[in-house]
Amino acid sequence: MHPPGDLVGRQSEAELLTHNSLNGATGGIWRVNRDGRNTILKIAAPPGRSGVPAHWAASTDQGHWNYWQREALAYRDGLAETAYSAAGIRAPALLEWTDRPDGSVALWLEHVDGVPGTAATPATLGDFAERLGAGHAFWLGRRPTEPWLSRDWLRDYTTTRPVTEPIPWDHPTAASTWPHDLRTSLRELWLRRYDVLRATDELPRTLCHHDVWPTNLIVDDSGPVLLDWSFVGPGPLGEDAANLILDTFFDGLVDLVLIDEVVELVTTGYLRGLAGAVDAATVRRAIQLTGAAKYFWLAPFMLNHLTTTPTKTRQTYDLRNTVTMFTGRRRPLELVATWFAKTR
Repeated sequence: MHPPGDLVGRQSEAELLTHNSLNGATGGIWRVNRDGRNTILKIAAPPGRSGVPAHWAASTDQGHWNYWQREALAYRDGLAETAYSAAGIRAPALLEWTDRPDGSVALWLEHVDGVPGTAATPATLGDFAERLGAGHAFWLGRRPTEPWLSRDWLRDYTTTRPVTEPIPWDHPTAASTWPHDLRTSLRELWLRRYDVLRATDELPRTLCHHDVWPTNLIVDDSGPVLLDWSFVGPGPLGEDAANLILDTFFDGLVDLVLIDEVVELVTTGYLRGLAGAVDAATVRRAIQLTGAAKYFWLAPFMLNHLTTTPTKTRQTYDLRNTVTMFTGRRRPLELVATWFAKTR
């Protein structure tokens, strides 16, 4: 798919980049050679794009978890650049904003050359987590005032995932790849999901990115660069660190042999960054609790798909077949289940 002709000529070099094409708020992302240098073109699309599943629909409500213009405003108003800048985390520079005739917004962003998060070492992820902890420490007790920030992202996102009952917990594919004890624990997490969400409300609040994972991280000579600010808003301490740990492995992008090392280095790095602003026991519990809260829906969602007619509801990052995916997600789901058990 080539970028729209009003933005990029047909003779221009443009490469469509991997992204969540199901998200109604994203009209496409390309690497474009523009005036002799690479730039990133990202289109923020208002509600109404065809072929979008209901659970990925964009919204005009500024506080909605998937408000269509949030990322554009985060760049325009400088929050993306400054949110964690004191901790050494930056965002790509906004080069140009273009309002398009169809109501969408074209963002021309800096192309960041560096090591992608999917190729980062556990030590690099630990260093990033330390900076993230320092960034979160800055926002403890502070209330950002931008009206377009997500209102209650964790609850709004997780409770709109498309899961239907009955859930086939003992389906042969699940039974052959996930032990009985794991399925039992994941079922209990699903049944107690609202209790888990309510427990996250008691955690200290900070400013969260809400989508911290390796594909949104590049490390260049200046340090870590955090991409995709579409979901930014207040949230519970620990959520971004938990997401970094789990999403490093859920889609099969990083070797599972590294999971224990990543858990340890991200957790200890995050604690170092917080520098005692919150006691260590609370921080560890926050990571575990928010990790369980973020993914209570995933196992039921996967199991639903074993008994329904296949539809285009999967993102494009994970292209594994069903059995390989179930096998590959066993270890991070065991981590979710373990975290859930520790917080009860």
